[in-house]
Amino acid sequence: MNLILLHPEDFIEPNRARLTGRRAEHILKVHRAAEGEQLRVGLLGGDIGSAIVLGLGNQQVDLEVSVTPADPPPPPLPVKLVLALPRPKMLNRIVQHATAMGVKEIYLINAYRVEKSYWQTPWLEAEKLREQCLLGLEQAVDTAMPRIELRKRFKPFVEDELPAISAGTQALVAHPVSAAPCPVDTDQPVTLAVGPEGGFIPYEVQKLQEQGFAAVHLGPRILKVETALPVLLSRLHPAR
Repeated sequence: MNLILLHPEDFIEPNRARLTGRRAEHILKVHRAAEGEQLRVGLLGGDIGSAIVLGLGNQQVDLEVSVTPADPPPPPLPVKLVLALPRPKMLNRIVQHATAMGVKEIYLINAYRVEKSYWQTPWLEAEKLREQCLLGLEQAVDTAMPRIELRKRFKPFVEDELPAISAGTQALVAHPVSAAPCPVDTDQPVTLAVGPEGGFIPYEVQKLQEQGFAAVHLGPRILKVETALPVLLSRLHPAR
């Protein structure tokens, strides 16, 4: 946890926050903070500043919060992510990775190779997804929560919604057998579609191409989604 994220409900006074649960435990057991110690904090959806530890109790930490002078969160990655729903075991890691890298708009969609049972996982509940996003923000020292949308029908989403989502962006679909390599350090915002394990089937690639998506690859090696996604994001928009 490289940033202590503070939520509006944490504040018991205008400049005083009380933390319990996971964040308090992290401060007590990992930071091993003492009274008077300064910690880096961020206001969820706001700026980044510092806080002084006022008191330590049994699974409770009181902080005096200051965001003056304030630092803004890092700029978002100019990528909209359209992702075929991964296996539940991979979903958490992928959401964390995408959030940590700065993606702010994520669409989890259906595809032929997405098992129907994946849509029943409790990890798709809004609160569970939010928890993974918070972990990604804490890792990356960010405060801006991404938006995650679920779309269970591939064809209506691609035909009815995707054109407006990808408008004004470079639209790309990751497809290992495509002819074109993924561009490097593009100066345009991107809408990136990534398939499930095994990839999109030809029909799905064709439907995406009909909406202006160009198929690109990462080379001769076939990577798992959780590996390919960070590579794609860092290739398209390297950190500056």
